[in-house]
Amino acid sequence: MQMYKIRTFNQISDIGLSRFPMERYEVGPDVTNPDAYVLRSYKLHGESVPESVLAVARAGAGVNNIPIDEYTHRGIVVFNTPGANANAVKEIVTAALLLGSRRIFDGMNRVQELTDIPDPEQMAKQLEKEKKKYAGSEIAGKTLGVVGLGAIGSMVANAALEMGMHVAGYDPALSVEAAWRLSSRVEKVDSLEALLKVSDFVTLHVPAIEQTRHMINSAALLRFKPGAKLLNFAREQVVDSDAVVTALDEGRLGGYISDFPTPALLGREDTLLFPHLGASTGEAEENCSVMAAEQLMDFLENGNIMNSVNYPQTRMARDGGYRITFTNENVPRVLGTVLSVLADHDYNVIDMVNKSLYDMAYNIIDVENRPTREMIDAISKAEGVMHVRVI
Repeated sequence: MQMYKIRTFNQISDIGLSRFPMERYEVGPDVTNPDAYVLRSYKLHGESVPESVLAVARAGAGVNNIPIDEYTHRGIVVFNTPGANANAVKEIVTAALLLGSRRIFDGMNRVQELTDIPDPEQMAKQLEKEKKKYAGSEIAGKTLGVVGLGAIGSMVANAALEMGMHVAGYDPALSVEAAWRLSSRVEKVDSLEALLKVSDFVTLHVPAIEQTRHMINSAALLRFKPGAKLLNFAREQVVDSDAVVTALDEGRLGGYISDFPTPALLGREDTLLFPHLGASTGEAEENCSVMAAEQLMDFLENGNIMNSVNYPQTRMARDGGYRITFTNENVPRVLGTVLSVLADHDYNVIDMVNKSLYDMAYNIIDVENRPTREMIDAISKAEGVMHVRVI
């Protein structure tokens, strides 16, 4: 029986780590020559990675702490756990909407200042006299613009509908799976500009990639509905903070609520800043660790890839025989060359699947007989082939 080695970084939930069967997996922070890593926020940029590493699983959605390009061209599959923390983020965004429309935070702070009034009745009278200063508005009937309708965005949109809001959604890359999760009552708009014009609140749920860097910038802020409020529980890089400060100073933006504080935003009455609490719940950490563990096991034991950020989603049921997987540059004739190698060595293919993502491809091939070292070496030497495994 093959033993797999998993090296952990950060504090990974025991609920997730317990998914690795002890008789087949060695798991821990001191594991040497690991087959895979599991981590949360630990930064791998600039760190040497053993040749033994086949995969990295991030127990969370963002992968900015992982050098994706470098790992991709080494044949290392990088997984994340989209949706595992979606409910936690949905709940904090819901709270942010309420805090941003009602002056709850200001009122609570005022209560804590009344230490010089020992009499309960006098305190009640003072608060009754002042409460008009903290009057807000209801979110029911307002329009929420949701940018990004993936696992989190779709949950936020559906929750807002339940609270009586109108919801407009924009996502140029809306998947079929995400569309099924989304209520038919969400109005889908064709552009970010169209969404900004109609929204009283705008909430962002997109990944931090080059295409979304400073998605909300000076030009975008000019298109906001006057007095609208912006919520950023996605990533800091998605918003140009300097442009937000200018829009707030000029009164064009009604408020900014963010999980990513910056020094320029501190001390303002028109901002609510959270210390990156979006997915910080015990339940979310457990869900992410479980999902990361299960994805790694399926990859190591079966070669299947689900929720990878750098290789295509590739799954094939096992129906006997022996499994060969390989990664390659997404160029012509690579698969044909590999199949010719199998034919030259008298191997019969039971089943196979080939998928590509950008300039990389991934293949699973099941054969009847146990692959020989000679045959695997011949596949490895084929032009364009990067990494070959026998499972």
